[in-house]
Amino acid sequence: MEQLNKNLVQLKQHPIRVMQFGEGNFLRAFVDYMIDIANEKGVTDMGVAIVKAIEFGNLDNFKKQDNLYTVLMRGVMNGEVVNSSRVVTSVQKAVGAYENYEEYVAISKLDTLRFIISNTTEAGIVYDDQDKFELCPPITYPGKLTKLLYGRFEQFKGAADKGLIIIPCELIEHNGDNLKKCVNQYIDLWNLGDEFKTWVANSCVFCNTLVDRIVTGYPRDIVDEIYQQLGYIDHLVDTCEPFGLWVIESEKDISADFPLDKAGLPVIFTEDQTPYRERKVRILNGAHTSTVLGAYLAGKEIVLECMKDPDIRKLMESIVFEEIAPTVKLPAQEVKAFADSVLERFENPFIKHRLLDISLNSISKWKARILPTFRDCYKANGKIPRLLTFSFAALLAFYTSDELRDGVLIGHRDGQEYNIKDGAEVLEFFAKNSKSLPVQDYVAAVASNEKFWGEDLTRYEGFVDTVSGYLAQAAQKGMKQLIHEVVEG
Repeated sequence: MEQLNKNLVQLKQHPIRVMQFGEGNFLRAFVDYMIDIANEKGVTDMGVAIVKAIEFGNLDNFKKQDNLYTVLMRGVMNGEVVNSSRVVTSVQKAVGAYENYEEYVAISKLDTLRFIISNTTEAGIVYDDQDKFELCPPITYPGKLTKLLYGRFEQFKGAADKGLIIIPCELIEHNGDNLKKCVNQYIDLWNLGDEFKTWVANSCVFCNTLVDRIVTGYPRDIVDEIYQQLGYIDHLVDTCEPFGLWVIESEKDISADFPLDKAGLPVIFTEDQTPYRERKVRILNGAHTSTVLGAYLAGKEIVLECMKDPDIRKLMESIVFEEIAPTVKLPAQEVKAFADSVLERFENPFIKHRLLDISLNSISKWKARILPTFRDCYKANGKIPRLLTFSFAALLAFYTSDELRDGVLIGHRDGQEYNIKDGAEVLEFFAKNSKSLPVQDYVAAVASNEKFWGEDLTRYEGFVDTVSGYLAQAAQKGMKQLIHEVVEG
């Protein structure tokens, strides 16, 4: 079977308008995939130059496959199973910032270049005062970006129309603002001058973004089956779900420059992405965090099993539609449509999303994803939300253990061990308190820990008593039976 290459597909050359920091699965199945569709529909004429911004790894498969790869989209969309493939042709080059430094710099000075897009992980947008301008390239991503922008500024003698639109996709709040702040810090650190700083401020646009798509990457466990389906070998094949959402917030309107929405793609341009981020965090992430710990203790292993269990599914739906959705500050119909799409995504038969993977750092997740909704419900109704309160009890049941081993807390489910992974301080707290205190005191100790929640949760009337009651029932009846009784009301 032949490996994917330019002889197997009809290629069209596109001018390089996008410099993309990151060659990973997400960007290829999200950004480059969308640009490819927009190119095909004649909405855009954009080529992408991928930059490997780290020293390790290689781009051998890009070279062997003429920068071509397949996106395999699998899941459920509008009630129908989707299993489609697309060869992405938008990528024109793939270069290593370390291995091909001169070529990498040359791309940044192209007259056609308009955008820089990145996904350098959540830890990528960072300022390090030990980074140096003289390095080729600098160590950090913001350092690399600053040096490239300075080179472009010099190349075009500060021309206002040669600034770039910078669209980071890292999963942190205000990613564009944070990246811009780092760039300005490097300008000062490296004494690059006020004229350059003014050019960055006036001629470049830093966008804040929210991205949403589950990308599972290379289908290692079924790759031979995939190759047979495709009819060729593709060492870069990338699998993802059909759902996608890209919310782009900017001070200057960039929709005419980057008109992916005109190709029918799920891209939203806005002056404030806050409601969209809140919707995702509260509904999608909140649905996970509020149900998976109890579901795991009830015997489930993956999200799909939860969706097939009548009681757990009902618990999730009730939490989402009765307690979470009313707190989201967007039109009700839009919120419901998003919630429906989330539940449909959780039913994806092609994705095995392990509950224990979702359980990582559940204390901070409950604070970020559930507590704001809990607080809004309490304020609106004058009482604690019943089901979100139950989710707190499930969290405490999941974290109940006094056995620390190799940096994890060891929980027990039906005689089997499981690993509870969180910060060392969190795990030590539960190891010390979860079994040594009476139930009521244990709940009060957790709820009053302001380091965990940023406030004292015992102030919510009835919270400690209700959580304690759920915990006692879970110990007596088991979590599976308790969930059944909770959803029956």
